[in-house]
Amino acid sequence: MFDIGGSLSGKGDPYGNAVVESANRLLKKELICRNHHTGLEQPRSGLNDYVWWSDNQRLRSTLGYRSPNEFTQQGLVL
Repeated sequence: MFDIGGSLSGKGDPYGNAVVESANRLLKKELICRNHHTGLEQPRSGLNDYVWWSDNQRLRSTLGYRSPNEFTQQGLVL
């Protein structure tokens, strides 16, 4: 239906989901655990705001203390 593969690197590769696992860890720590939610609607509605903030305002040391969007707009690559 959606043509989604199970892994980026193939079966049995321990690093295949490292990026996703890291993103999930940050999402849980910064969006879910820091806030008290009384139902599922609050974290769902906050997800878009979190992703926008993370892409546009959250500074990353690995990007020279720039946001990911600022880094790519300047034509920089890792």
